[in-house]
Amino acid sequence: MVLDRKSPKPLYEQLEGILRDKIDNADLSVDQMIPSENELSKQYNLSRMTVRNVIVRLVNDGLLYRVPGKGTFVAPTKITTVPLTRMGIREQLIAMGYETDTTVVEKKIEGASKRIAEYLEIAEDDPVYVLIRLRYVNNEPLSLHTSYMPVEKFNDLYQSNLEKEPLCYILDKRYGLIAKRGIETLESVGTDSRESKLLGVKKGFHMLLLKYLLYSQYDSPFEYSKVLFRGDKIKLRFEFHR
Repeated sequence: MVLDRKSPKPLYEQLEGILRDKIDNADLSVDQMIPSENELSKQYNLSRMTVRNVIVRLVNDGLLYRVPGKGTFVAPTKITTVPLTRMGIREQLIAMGYETDTTVVEKKIEGASKRIAEYLEIAEDDPVYVLIRLRYVNNEPLSLHTSYMPVEKFNDLYQSNLEKEPLCYILDKRYGLIAKRGIETLESVGTDSRESKLLGVKKGFHMLLLKYLLYSQYDSPFEYSKVLFRGDKIKLRFEFHR
């Protein structure tokens, strides 16, 4: 493909479109190194600064990644999901055809901290389940889930098959609670030593931290969760209708 210098469309947008098309059409495959800035500059007769700005845009959009001293490469396609208050991550991944697996890292009962008690509308030190699970996609760690639920609402929860059945399914079928309303927040964080080891990344690796609070059909909070997603493998899609 060549640039159309008579087109009203800016040349940098044309180059960006060409590179995006090559990635979308798999003309450039995952982890393949793209031509250098100098090579692209000569090939399309553009300034090196223009080419660099295009590459930076594609890196920021997650389509490319840089390796210092080596070059720029095509990034793996990120998994796109909707908010977890609408559908559990496991359900979404299965619907998209991904092979998933879940490992229970830890399950315990402890007294609710002041903040957890406020979220769940219970008294401080009331017993809560603390369930930590590691989610895999195609045998690679994707996310780390930490959930808090009042013991009084979910007697014998730990007798359920928490590695084989989605938590939302267990809470619905066994306890009759369905998420009818939810509050979510999303922020960028770095991993600590334990999280890094579980997720197979370096300490301080860029992660997406999603926190959500679920309310039942009785408008009562029943689950507060924190989910660490690998920012290099997933993106969340939010849709708005007025």
